[in-house]
Amino acid sequence: MPSNLWANRVSQRTAMPSDIPFMRSLYAATRASELAMTNFTEQEKQVFIEQQFNAQYAHYNQHYCSDFFNIIELDGVAIGRLFVDYWQEEIRIVDILLATEFQNNGLGTFLFNDLFKQAKKVGKAVTIHVEQNNPAKRLYERLGFSLKTKTNEVYLLMEWLP
Repeated sequence: MPSNLWANRVSQRTAMPSDIPFMRSLYAATRASELAMTNFTEQEKQVFIEQQFNAQYAHYNQHYCSDFFNIIELDGVAIGRLFVDYWQEEIRIVDILLATEFQNNGLGTFLFNDLFKQAKKVGKAVTIHVEQNNPAKRLYERLGFSLKTKTNEVYLLMEWLP
């Protein structure tokens, strides 16, 4: 979908406690293929997702300013989340997650381009952590992100410069 169509249909609003079930189901969808390879029962999968989601969400709220933890909506319907923290030297994308059916259609690029415009205005870098084997890494590279540091054996810190 061309970006001008996204501009007319996509909005963001601050995440609220009432959004937690949506965010949990969004998170569960990202872990579905991984959990399919386990011997977990459906109940064990649900418990695992609940624990992992709660731990991740608590970590985000403890270590980042949650003023810009947003729900992405398409025509008023929640379809993703974009958590951003504005630091003195950079704009940190804490987390971006779109419902599966809204991936690979230009929406992510549209959202990143909006952040790039903000970064250009204030002369800051945009950074994001990504797992080394995450397919999203290719998108980030296409958008102009490059490796800033290797955090550990799993995560890379990537940076986009205005």
